[in-house]
Parts: sequence; structure tokens; C-alpha cells
Amino acid sequence: MIFIIFSRRFIQNRSIIREVSGYQNVSMEENENRKENTPMKNTAFDYKRIAEGYRNRPYLHPQVIRQFQRDTHTSHLLRGLDVGCGAGLSTRALKTICTWVTGTDISREMIRVAEEVCAGERGISFLVSSAEDFCPESADANCLPFDIATAAGAIQWIDRARFLLNMQRLLAEHAYLLLYDFAISDTMPGNPAYTDWWHQQYLTAFPRPYRNEAIWTNEDVAPFGFCMRAQNALNLEYSFDLDSFVRFMMIQSNVNTQIEENGHDEEQVRQWFLRTLSPIFSDEKQRCLFKGYSWYLQK
Repeated sequence: MIFIIFSRRFIQNRSIIREVSGYQNVSMEENENRKENTPMKNTAFDYKRIAEGYRNRPYLHPQVIRQFQRDTHTSHLLRGLDVGCGAGLSTRALKTICTWVTGTDISREMIRVAEEVCAGERGISFLVSSAEDFCPESADANCLPFDIATAAGAIQWIDRARFLLNMQRLLAEHAYLLLYDFAISDTMPGNPAYTDWWHQQYLTAFPRPYRNEAIWTNEDVAPFGFCMRAQNALNLEYSFDLDSFVRFMMIQSNVNTQIEENGHDEEQVRQWFLRTLSPIFSDEKQRCLFKGYSWYLQK
């Protein structure tokens, strides 16, 4: 497994932000132009099948946390908050630099799996709550304020204004809000057949559903008491065999929409992946490139 990250500090020019963000982020104007009539909902992941699949997603989160720690010279922190925690992988990663961490997610199924994933680990707790409405008084009032908050793969589904207002209330002065995400891309180094499969077969059968991919700028976050300290591009590699890659693709948003929302048969979808991907893997592991971003906001 290989990790590469490129970073540029406090980027203000929107065209440069596009260059370094790496992930498929777009400007606010372009985001509105791309919006479709049936966008995904923030509850689209509240299915047992998806939650169970999330527990086995590539555990690349600790690399993002370590890079953040190096970039910001952050030492060990006391209290951390992980919103949109999913199956708890991002919460576990945050725990590596915090004594106590609270993970929250709007999906009860995700929280159920997260509790199983992190069972037996001291200093981690989970609550069902949206990122915009999380109120620690409902759990443990002693956890205020938080010294850091993270949101991994969550900001596409949240109300930015309400979220930032809530984070401004929950975070200690000068605390960081780390926003990041990484997603499978159309690249397998040295395997152009995969790129052809991605564009000619996969995206044709499973189009990308709309999600809010607007880039946040310093001008967007400043009214809520935050400063955008850095916006980084992530390029990460992870190796899959055919079976593990198919399991991973079965929980992609493109596929979830077709199965959960449009009634496609799960087994038929799995067989489609096995059939179309077999020539690409040829009984060997393949390195896949994940592209993403990490943004450092400071209160």
C-alpha cells in the first residue's frame, strides 16, 4: 500500500483550488448547473447491506490524520468529534491522536456497525445524530468543547451553514475542523484496460448520482468564524484482488442508487462486476488510485 500527498498552503484562488483538490469537486456555480432532479439523500446509506460493506472499506484514514498532524504540528489532543462517522473507520483513525472521541452518524445502521468495529476500544463512543444537529448535552456535557472535529466523506450530504454554525459552537478556540474524503478513481497504474472499463462500461451502467461537490473557500467559511488554513490534494493507492474489489464496488454510491433506489437485483449486479472485471484482474492483485482532498479549517 502506497501513500502520496501533495499540499499547498492557504489557497485563495479558485482555479488553483480546483487543481489541488484532486477529487471531483466543482465550484458552487458549476455544482448548481450539474444538479439533477433526483439527488441522493443524506439517509441513502441507512441500509444494512451498505453499512456492513463499509466496515471493510480501505482503511486509508490514518494516513490523512498523520499528514494533518505533521502539517499542523498538532500534538495529542484530549477530545475529538467525528461527524458522519459511517462504520467507525474514521473515528478509529481520529482516536490515534485523541484521548476520547465521539463518532456521530445520521444512520442507525452505520452506528450499529461502528460500535461493532470499535468494540473493546477504550475512549470511543457513538451516537445517532446529524452533523448539523449534534448536541453533546444529550450525551455527556463534560465533552465540551472539542479540540478537533473531523468529517470524512460527509460534507456532500450536509447543510454547510448549519454545520459550520454547529461546529463553531462545539469547538474550542483555535481548534481545527478537518474535512477530507478519498474515492476510487479511473486509474490503475499500468493497466489502461481498467480506465476503458471505468468510462465505457461502469459509468454507463452505473451513472454518478448528484452529490454536492462544491469547493469551500475561505470566503465561504469566514462568516462562521473559521479560516481555511490549507487545502490539499490526496493521491493514495490500495491493492485489491478481484473479489475484494467487487465487494468494494458494490457499496459505491453509483451502485447503491441502482440497488436500493431503482430495484436492481444485488446478485445480478455482483455477477456483472465479476464478468466485466475478470479480464482486468487476471487472478492478480491490482493497485488502484484513490483521489481526494483534505481541508484544514481553524476556528
